[in-house]
Amino acid sequence: MQPEEGPGGAALGEVGEEAGVKGRLGRLLGTVQQNQDRKHRTYVHVLTVTELGEDWEDPVNEGREREWFKVEDAIQVLQCHKPVRAEYLEKPKLGGSPTKANTTVPSLPDNTPCL
Repeated sequence: MQPEEGPGGAALGEVGEEAGVKGRLGRLLGTVQQNQDRKHRTYVHVLTVTELGEDWEDPVNEGREREWFKVEDAIQVLQCHKPVRAEYLEKPKLGGSPTKANTTVPSLPDNTPCL
């Protein structure tokens, strides 16, 4: 976060830089303490995407590509690499959040191993 910037503003800026999207920030799903000594924290929000950019910062600088997942598939991928964050996606799914309605690709088989 920049000085005088809250977690929500920082989140909107990050999704623009890292995924090339704009949207409306929804409810806070939780926080992840990244570094106890430096007090780094990650805030996890629901985001309703309203605009997809064609060009954004990270693909050029980091070689990243934007990829969409069904919530269930995203949970599976996160369980392999960032299990705490997978829990944040499971909570709204169990509670009937609109994120259940996402119908995006690719779809992973249920027995996909962690790589």
